[in-house]
Amino acid sequence: MHDAPEVSDAAFDALLRELQALEAEHPALVTPDSPTQRVGGRPAEGFATVAHLVPMLSLDNAYTETELRAFDERVRKGLDAPGAITYVAELKIDGLGIALTYEDGRLTRGATRGDGVHGEDVTLNVRTIRAVPLALTDGPRGRVEVRGEVYLPRAAFDRTNEARAAAGEPLFANPRNAAAGAMRNLDPRLVARRGLAGWMYQLVADDTTVVPPTHGGLLETLRAWGLPVEPHWERCEGIDAVWAFCERWRDERRTLPFETDGVVVKVDRVAQRTALGTTAKFPRWAVAFKFPAEQATTRLREIRVNIGRTGAATPYAVLDPVLVAGSTIAMATLHNAEDLARKDIREGDLVTIEKAGDVIPRVVGPVLAHRPADSVPWVMPSACPVCGSLLQRDEDEVVWRCENSSCPARLRRSLEHFASRTAMNIEGLGEALIEQLAARGLVGDAADLYALDAPTLEGLDRMGRKSAANLLAEIERSKSNDVWRLLNGLGIRHVGERSAQVLAGHFGGVDAIAAASLEALQEVPEVGPVMAASVHGWFHESHNEALLAKLAAAGVRMTGPVQRAVAGEQPLAGRTFVLTGTLPGLSRDEAAARIQALGGKVTGSVSKKTSYVVVGDDPGSKLDKARELGVETLEPEAFLALIMWP
Repeated sequence: MHDAPEVSDAAFDALLRELQALEAEHPALVTPDSPTQRVGGRPAEGFATVAHLVPMLSLDNAYTETELRAFDERVRKGLDAPGAITYVAELKIDGLGIALTYEDGRLTRGATRGDGVHGEDVTLNVRTIRAVPLALTDGPRGRVEVRGEVYLPRAAFDRTNEARAAAGEPLFANPRNAAAGAMRNLDPRLVARRGLAGWMYQLVADDTTVVPPTHGGLLETLRAWGLPVEPHWERCEGIDAVWAFCERWRDERRTLPFETDGVVVKVDRVAQRTALGTTAKFPRWAVAFKFPAEQATTRLREIRVNIGRTGAATPYAVLDPVLVAGSTIAMATLHNAEDLARKDIREGDLVTIEKAGDVIPRVVGPVLAHRPADSVPWVMPSACPVCGSLLQRDEDEVVWRCENSSCPARLRRSLEHFASRTAMNIEGLGEALIEQLAARGLVGDAADLYALDAPTLEGLDRMGRKSAANLLAEIERSKSNDVWRLLNGLGIRHVGERSAQVLAGHFGGVDAIAAASLEALQEVPEVGPVMAASVHGWFHESHNEALLAKLAAAGVRMTGPVQRAVAGEQPLAGRTFVLTGTLPGLSRDEAAARIQALGGKVTGSVSKKTSYVVVGDDPGSKLDKARELGVETLEPEAFLALIMWP
């Protein structure tokens, strides 16, 4: 249907011009669903934030056959179903999540995923995508939200980069980045030229809309309404059939006209989905199987050290640029000094590079057969490469840190985090601008951002009057953010987005958290002793107290409603966990939050009182300590099965 047009592009354009001429002569004939209305007029001034009908949850990931089968075991356990489950397997589109609202069959809104609860209103841009119908064929009455993915076909991506190269502009790294950039362009005319397409796969509707009882039936219904549905999906009886689908498309995906980085596996029957429910972040009835990361070899020219906002000194590799999974990679993470030494990675080595999850570049290891004769082991520097302060490391950690809170690198990283989308969400305050502000001494901490004015900003490079006004408006708007955003933005160690929300909901405001005792903090659901000690210590440091006073004086919101969680089942009560290494598909903060939500505690060091040490990829010295003390260890599969309750 949508990939087999009945006329050529040239014929379509000729018909469109004819329609434009007719509508110019007879303006009363123009309707909102006319093809001429797909391309907007003047660029918009910005994107409004809109709420989704229900949150757009992320998907949990599986990277191996073992993890995929563990997902199936959790599903069958949750449904108390010993037999095979019927799944639908769909190709995972490497694009940008989109939500389309139709009212009485007509497109009224298009929104990005955003933070899952609120997205950006990109309706004008969505109207430029020819694959998206402006009116549904025999669609339902009332209001429905159709969800899917907007992507850039390979051919359109190649044309875009050819045009950018001819114009002397930087090339897009991959089609996903190009699609995301296009959807956030303020001029719909430019979006129309990019050639975006889309696939739809989900429906959110009220009780008045009849929804098919299976996901396969829903995909057929969406297609019947005129919506684009990726045609290679299959209904699979049992996990063996799902795995066969994944294996087949591991290589066949190269033949597709668009990028796909995996397979989305969903329970087919809606009633079973309802019974399984969701976690705070993921549906329990779906998982995204990621294809193995592509690898390449290149020369490691230099090992440098980056200083983060908490002072963490992280080595990274400077590489001869190499193409991996559609992106040109010139730098890659080396995790920490201990991991680097264990793999014996050295400057000058020919190394293997991969994109973990097809996203994060990392150095797998050296190609020893090609190691230069004069190679020497790399040694972690003893001083901060930015401010010269001595680097220090706690006994129970593998991370070296610069403890100088005035270190320029720490300041820049702290400001970047403060302004990020998951913190204060200050649009326009990016790395380059922060670099200028810090280098010129215009800001010494986050509170100084609220003292900036138009003349100061207009004096910066590439900052005109309009850009300065927009940034000041963003900074002013951020004052009224929810308190959890401020807590996350402060950069307190061990406090991420989720834990900031928990603390803000429990105490209501910054002053209440600052006044809380260590014991009171530890009593908060999902807050363990390590996080509690970090929060308590942060709020009792004099320079942090001064920072909070400046923020309050600037008018930043410091209080909010108390929303205490209701305690549920606590299957891990009384058990203490220590995490080491990298867990597939789960960050350290997310793993700790799940343990704490189920009643367990997370500590930073191994002792005889430790119940389990969870061992991920590239574990540190904590694994050796666990073996020495005889503490039970959990591999990722066993750990994930333990925390998926029920």
